[in-house]
Amino acid sequence: MKRSLLAVPLALLLSVAAACGPADDSDDASSDSTAGATADCAVDQLPLVKSGTLTIATDDPAFEPWFVDNDPSNGKGFESAVAYAVAEQMGFEPDQVAWTKVPFNTSYQPGKKAFDFDINQISITKDRQQAVDFSKPYYSAAQAIIVRSDSKFADAKSLDDFRTASLGAQIGTTSLKAIESLETQDAPLVYDDTTKAALALANGQVDGIVADLPSAFYLVAAELEDATIAGQFDFDGGEPEQFGLLLEKGSELTSCVDEAVTALTEDGTLADLEQEWLAESQDVPVLK
Repeated sequence: MKRSLLAVPLALLLSVAAACGPADDSDDASSDSTAGATADCAVDQLPLVKSGTLTIATDDPAFEPWFVDNDPSNGKGFESAVAYAVAEQMGFEPDQVAWTKVPFNTSYQPGKKAFDFDINQISITKDRQQAVDFSKPYYSAAQAIIVRSDSKFADAKSLDDFRTASLGAQIGTTSLKAIESLETQDAPLVYDDTTKAALALANGQVDGIVADLPSAFYLVAAELEDATIAGQFDFDGGEPEQFGLLLEKGSELTSCVDEAVTALTEDGTLADLEQEWLAESQDVPVLK
């Protein structure tokens, strides 16, 4: 199956103060930190959880197309590749990167972190920025609605068409916030993860589920039979939802991570990785 992604060019993101789409009251897509001097970002000077090792967190299972074979350490999948690119830019060899498992819902909670940064499709929002730091954005994506192919909602033309639908999404996500923004007749159904939400759709327990667009492509192609993407949400305020690397609040590492992400944006590395792992060839209608 050929699929494509309507993504905003990453080179433009650094000039945009972006909203988190239909998510938690967000219109600032970067941390408050500024990039530190390169000399301060030498590996032997970095305030790491474990000296000499960059500890990166993500969820388990780690889903495609973000990771491949549920193995973040293989460098395959967009976020695994981004993580290793950031690590290399910061001066780490691949064998100096260690992965740790952190559930999505706990990653942005206040408190001390047992990782240097977390990469897990975590949308940058003002609410979350109260508890954690975010890097400059490394990716921008819309939320999308997946329905069964024979559903009356498969031919929906607007978001208003879904107000009578029962919709579900993973707990704690901007996908769930997107449903809440619709003010549907029924309260959103909440699932522990996207796989459980997809199973509910397959079993006819829900009319549709919401996920970020790349995940929606993967679910329709590989996990669900007779399902289709009805459309993607129009960006709130005309701006995209953005993902950032998550760090402990006030982390002295944030400016160095920002510096790495900025360099990878400016030299086209992030755009190349996006093209390799996420971009394919089928347009998805924008629902307004």
